[in-house]
Parts: sequence; structure tokens; C-alpha cells
Amino acid sequence: MAKRVLVTEPIIPSVIEELQKHFTIDVGERGRYNSEEQLKKDISPYHAILPMLSNPITQSVLSEATNLEVVANHAVGYNNIDLEAAKKHGIKVANTPGVLTDSCAEFTLGLMLAVARRFYDAQQYLLDGKFESWEPLGFLGMELKNKTLGIIGMGRIGQGVAKRARAMGMNIIYHNRNRVEKKTEKTLEATYYSSHKKLAEISDFLTLHCPLTEETQQLIDAEILSIMPNHAILINTSRGPVVDESALANALHNNSIGGAALDVFENEPEVHPKLHSAPNCLLTPHMASASYKTREDIGMLSANAIIKVLNGKPISEIPNLIQP
Repeated sequence: MAKRVLVTEPIIPSVIEELQKHFTIDVGERGRYNSEEQLKKDISPYHAILPMLSNPITQSVLSEATNLEVVANHAVGYNNIDLEAAKKHGIKVANTPGVLTDSCAEFTLGLMLAVARRFYDAQQYLLDGKFESWEPLGFLGMELKNKTLGIIGMGRIGQGVAKRARAMGMNIIYHNRNRVEKKTEKTLEATYYSSHKKLAEISDFLTLHCPLTEETQQLIDAEILSIMPNHAILINTSRGPVVDESALANALHNNSIGGAALDVFENEPEVHPKLHSAPNCLLTPHMASASYKTREDIGMLSANAIIKVLNGKPISEIPNLIQP
């Protein structure tokens, strides 16, 4: 009998087709498996699951997963998976590192430009019928050239952002849990700061590319926002809870910073209500990786982990396992 795989919601069709060459595949309806109770109810027949970040793969769920061999997350992050519980039950866990770099880095630069040059406000002004002619004082913004970009989190995506920002003439400074190699610093022309607070004090743009940990939970809080320059722009495409949304909303409404763009949210999919009306604030629905190529690459990386695990391939052939 063919092994069964649950893909918790529709993904790029070519990924499903690849899995169907090997296994019996069930694809859930969007949102069905955001519920722990629904996962507990349905999980037992499956030998593998390909979940989204929104699906809670908890101890309670894994206790019901009597046939499960592997969880291959459709994401780089894996905060939705209880790794200790998976280890206890002998279940392998995989994610999708490396494939998001280009799309997320490009998207970050897009957000920086959009907020700095006030794209959203300008479009709304036009659509509201207020545009009559060119205005010499209309929608004055900030250019990126010669501005200082502070990057918190200098992994693959942070470095991708730095590379693109240098091409636009920006000065790069960064904070990271561990300092990157001097060769990388030289290539990116990036200067390291051991304090993220000092970084925030002197950055014209502050962009977040760090993982969500106990140390980064609400890393950007009222204190950090209060020391940022009043023209500074905050960008978050990392994890929502890295930013205290209430503090950010207050800072924007008080004009103590110049603007913000968020692609991820503290209590996703909910957005803090005060951000809805915050000035120069661009909100996007967790779409930094939303290019066809990247989403296909994410799916294929997850699918290949499932195929190799269920076919008994050695761990050395599955580089994206985070827990063998």
C-alpha cells in the first residue's frame, strides 16, 4: 500500500505532481489545518505532512500521529513545530533554507522604496481625486543613496539586502548574534555593531532579518523606537513578534519615526488596529517570498525531503533536515 502524505493546503501544482509520483497525496482546504484539533483528528493515517507556518504541529498533534515519519515545513521558519515532541516520537523535521534569499531581499528593497517615496499615500491621493497637476511640494520623500541602512540579522537574506542596497549607494551597518567573516564584511562594505541599540540610533532605515527567539521577541520595542531618528523607516520581513506592534503604532502616530513597512505581524493574521490608520505605514500579507520560482523551490525542497525520508534514504542525502 502506498504511503500517504498530507499537504495541508494548496501549493504550486508541480510540487503536488512530484509527490504523486511516489505516494498517495491529500491536499487540505486553505485554513482547515490552522486548528490543532483538526490536525489531531486527521493526522493518524499519514506518513508525512507538508504543513504551513500557520499549522500548529504540537506535542498534542504529534501524539496522534501514529504513522508519521517526517514533517517538512513549507517555510524556512519552524516555530510552529514542537521539535522536542518530534524528537521524542522519532519524527524527522525539515525546512527550506536558502531558497528565499533573492525574493525576500528584493521585496525588502521594494518596501524601503515604497515607504521612503510614499507610494501608497500617493496612490490613495490620486484615487481619491485630489491630483490636479504636478506639485513642487507634493509627496516629498527620502532617497536611498548615501543613507545608512541598519540590518539586524546578517544571514543569507540580510546579506542579500546588503548587496542590493550597496548597489543603490547606501552605507551598510549591521548587528548579528555572531559577527560575520571579515571577508564577507569587506565584500558587502558592512560595518559591525555589537549593540542593536546603537545601530537603531544611527540608521536611516532599519530592516529586520533575524529569527524569532527569546532574545528577539519584541526586540523592537518602545525604547528602541524612541532612539531611532525621527525620519527613520522600519522594515520587518522576518517574524512578526520581533516588533512590538502597539509601540510601533504609537511611534508612527506620534511622528517619532518616519515610517514603517510590515510583511509579518505579531498575532498573524491579525494586525494591531492602530496600524490601520498609522501614517506612512505599508502593510503587506506575508508575501516576501511570493514569486512563482521561489514558492516552487520551497515546495520542491520540502517534497524532496519527504520523498527521501519515506524511501529510506540516508540522512546525508537530506541537507535540509533540521532534526534527523
